[in-house]
Amino acid sequence: MLRPFIRHLAGRVQRLRHRWYARPFARWLGDSRLWSLQRRGITVAFGAGLSICFLPLPVHVPTALAVAVLARVNVPVIVSTTFLLNPLTAVPVYYLAYRVGCLALGEPRGAFDFELSWDWLQRGLGPVWKPFLAGCALCGVAGGLTGWALLELVWRRQVINRYRARRTASSG
Repeated sequence: MLRPFIRHLAGRVQRLRHRWYARPFARWLGDSRLWSLQRRGITVAFGAGLSICFLPLPVHVPTALAVAVLARVNVPVIVSTTFLLNPLTAVPVYYLAYRVGCLALGEPRGAFDFELSWDWLQRGLGPVWKPFLAGCALCGVAGGLTGWALLELVWRRQVINRYRARRTASSG
């Protein structure tokens, strides 16, 4: 299924140990469970990576490494999943989080002009911070659980199909 792709990622992510942001985790990155290709480690890492994408600060990779070390999940999957939030997807994702936060808190939707800059963080976030952060939290939990559940279902379905195909091939 995804194993060849994950093996390819593992080779690239192994180089993380020497990066400045991974040095605090370097002594734990040698744990074999962090590089294992088992279903549980990969599906949980995918869900956690999707949750981390909704953090409004640019600390996704160090956070992903910390979560991977603490939860003992696959490092290449959790780190690569955090890159789903990139400069092209940041504005729609954060706008969605803001809208969800407004809906959850019952606040009227105001003007939301997102700009990835320090000035916007200081001045533009003031009136919208509550719905924005609430939406980030809600979307992070919902996105993580949904991503984990969908990948779990796809993985299990593929394993069941392989077993059925093997059984019919051996009995036929």
